[in-house]
Amino acid sequence: MSFIAGAGLTNVDLLYIGMPKIPDVGEEVYTDKFSLQLGGGLPATLINLGRLGIPAKIATRLGGDMFSRFAEEQFEKNGVTPLNLYKGEGIPLNITSAIILEGDRSFVTYGSGELTADGGAEEEFYNMAHGAKICLMTPGGFIDVYKKLKAEGTIMVLDTGWDDDMSFEKYSDLLETADYYTPNRKEALKITGCSTVNEAAAALRQYFEKVVVKVDKDGCLGMDGTSAFFCKSVEKYKNVDSTGAGDAFLAGFCYGLYHDYDFRDCVRFGNITGGKAVTAAGALSAYVTQEELLAVRAEVYADEI
Repeated sequence: MSFIAGAGLTNVDLLYIGMPKIPDVGEEVYTDKFSLQLGGGLPATLINLGRLGIPAKIATRLGGDMFSRFAEEQFEKNGVTPLNLYKGEGIPLNITSAIILEGDRSFVTYGSGELTADGGAEEEFYNMAHGAKICLMTPGGFIDVYKKLKAEGTIMVLDTGWDDDMSFEKYSDLLETADYYTPNRKEALKITGCSTVNEAAAALRQYFEKVVVKVDKDGCLGMDGTSAFFCKSVEKYKNVDSTGAGDAFLAGFCYGLYHDYDFRDCVRFGNITGGKAVTAAGALSAYVTQEELLAVRAEVYADEI
């Protein structure tokens, strides 16, 4: 059975929702709304894929602490098989306390940020990911594994996330290895050095025949060869919290690739999963089932299909 694989550090979020304000030094502020869940990033994408019925595997770092046990339970509950790369002591996850205000949010995070390829992690990740139909790529040192998987026929999908120093030069190895890249508007402008989304999409064609640029709440710009198109957002999905929207978009996009839909349908699926994700606080609170995904596609994009 084919599957989708990726390597990334696990994030656990403690969400304090509906906070009246950020407390000043020495103050304590209460809220009656709280949620403990896995946070954004590659793990969130794989969990969304698992919820859509696609077998998924993640190489990550899990310890013996209560947060790691919680994360492992969440992976397994949602159809994601974890491979533990951690052999040390302590807490090897990112743990974020998120204060969700009306219209804004603040974060405090413990952790190292990214998963690095050390201590034999490359070989372990490759052995796990070998045979995957799709591999999700992130910065962090696994480029040799990504190149090997691509040579074997695995579809490689890159999501860099934001980086103050991102550029074509810095990410050339990843861009040259990826089959698809899914930046948002801000990331696309930064990595290309362009001033408009259309210019950025055109610049990305030096690496990709099929280009994706997420245009925030408006939808998604795509280019298929020299043909550009715009995929509108799902109007009925109202934004409550944008945490995890990009991760969810990636899940919908990869759902389409996994099931061999055409490129425009892959973008439509991404719009649906990304749009639903913002309707509740937290990266994984709101999501679509496979049945809902297909129904919304037929409803919202009927005039395009």
